[in-house]
Amino acid sequence: MRLGIDVTLDYTIDGAADVLLLVEAAKGSDQRLELQDLRVYSNDPIRAVPGEDGIGQRCWARGDGPFRAEYRAIVEIVRSPVDLATLGDTPIRLMPPETIPYLLPSRYCESDRLEGFVQQKFADLTAGPLAVALTDWVSDHLTYACGTSTGTTTAMMTFAERRGVCRDYAHLLVALARAGGIPARCVSAYAPGVDPPDFHAVAELWIGGGWHLIDATRMASCADLVRVAVGRDATDIAFMTVFGSATLNWQNVAVTKLP
Repeated sequence: MRLGIDVTLDYTIDGAADVLLLVEAAKGSDQRLELQDLRVYSNDPIRAVPGEDGIGQRCWARGDGPFRAEYRAIVEIVRSPVDLATLGDTPIRLMPPETIPYLLPSRYCESDRLEGFVQQKFADLTAGPLAVALTDWVSDHLTYACGTSTGTTTAMMTFAERRGVCRDYAHLLVALARAGGIPARCVSAYAPGVDPPDFHAVAELWIGGGWHLIDATRMASCADLVRVAVGRDATDIAFMTVFGSATLNWQNVAVTKLP
């Protein structure tokens, strides 16, 4: 699978402010960058820093008034689907140290408040079979509806409301997985067929000795996803963070399948 990515961000920064961009596709063994070009129109130089867990990179920029960023890329995805139900359990004490933070509650993924639900509803399941059951539950019980959540909506709020957008689906699946003893993190991604076209958020669960991408919205398969960044929740993977205030003028995210 080869994907073409075309992103334009056009904002007005209300006074001078630092801007953190997370829009570049991450290099990895399962996705190869054939072309990548990020252009930020600013009077100040940009600075790249490593992303969370060494995945991808963040770009620091400076905005003062009109702020525009353009990103183009061609990515080849070399990731094969995995039958999660066949993946076995790993005792928590034997998990790699880097997975442990993703077992703990975070600001938008209150996994500690969902432990009772997971223990009661999925008592006989662990590892891969539990991941499949949790994904199915989130997909079957939530309704995808734009405008029904905000930047402060948490997994518990989504659990109660039973509706949301990709960010909310990812938060709830991550929280449920952590409640069931599966390390889980949120991932910002590009994917074709996302409706409406936008930056996408999915979950990534550590099962059977490795990380596996899961889109509970069912809009994309793991073989269609281009990973950008990972983190505990949406706080860590926002495509643009302005340390000040900004007004959106225009934004476009286009992801297309290539021959």
